[in-house]
Amino acid sequence: MTRPSARALVWNDREGRLRTPWRLALALAVVVLAGLAGALAGNAVAAAGRAGGPVVAAVAATAGQVLLLAALAAGLLAAAVALDRRHLRDLGLERSRAWWADLGFGLALGSVLPGVVFALEVAAGYATVTGTVVTRAGATLPPAAGVPFAVAFALTALYFVAVAGFEELLFRGYLLGTLAEGLRWRDSLGVRGALAGATVLTSAAFGLGHATNPSATGRGVVIIGLYGVFLAAGYLATGRLAVPLGVHATWNLSASSVFGFPVSGVSTPVTLVAVEQTGPAVVTGGRFGPEAGLVSLVALAAGFGALAAWVRRREGAVALAAGTRPDLRARDDGR
Repeated sequence: MTRPSARALVWNDREGRLRTPWRLALALAVVVLAGLAGALAGNAVAAAGRAGGPVVAAVAATAGQVLLLAALAAGLLAAAVALDRRHLRDLGLERSRAWWADLGFGLALGSVLPGVVFALEVAAGYATVTGTVVTRAGATLPPAAGVPFAVAFALTALYFVAVAGFEELLFRGYLLGTLAEGLRWRDSLGVRGALAGATVLTSAAFGLGHATNPSATGRGVVIIGLYGVFLAAGYLATGRLAVPLGVHATWNLSASSVFGFPVSGVSTPVTLVAVEQTGPAVVTGGRFGPEAGLVSLVALAAGFGALAAWVRRREGAVALAAGTRPDLRARDDGR
């Protein structure tokens, strides 16, 4: 058996790019550098806003956070195009009616699923409504003191859209496909096996990425990992990032600022409904929020059912839509 050369271990001549581990390492460096630039810009904007009134300060603080997330996303896109030679469609991004329809479905589903959790907890006597249209002190996100409710709610929504955009681009759009490609070196895995392995790895990373959040628990990390599988299913069944992006953004907003729960340990400055949870933390998730509670598994099951029905209606059948061999950008086509 011929041993591969040192060059072959680093460079794939057939594809004209670095092999997966090296591309991931360089992509990480690019994203980190972009994040540092975004953090500097974001901090400068937030600092400038502190000289204004409460509304200006809140807008500037949110803008600073969004700038950081946008810079991270831009770094990731640059790495995907330059290092991985991907087209944007290989990341689940495209301009089509189907994409926007998927986004609308995802936004609606992400809004409804926390309502399932809310209804179950109230029906079981584990949560009690204590107020409506409430401004909360001591929130994790930029404070709302002196900020009109509508402005604070809009800024919270903008922040969660930015969070969902970066995290979905990272875990589903970029890492899932890249890791699946890397796993294909074992021919016995096949396309389905490689995607299944990549789904497990990225979902585990998604869960672990929340392990340092306030009030995080091992149970919460595991359940968020399971939601990562659900989000990956939305991507793999459609080939588009729209469903997971929509679900992710509105789940966070609806859970935290419509039904008043913590979301992954984060509290928001305003909520349409304020609740007091009295049920056991193993069921409700306690201070971490529904993602650490067994009740969220009911919402997860409902989400899988709704996703399957949507895909069957739009695509004709529930089947694998995303491949592991993207149409690589030609080295000289400038596309």
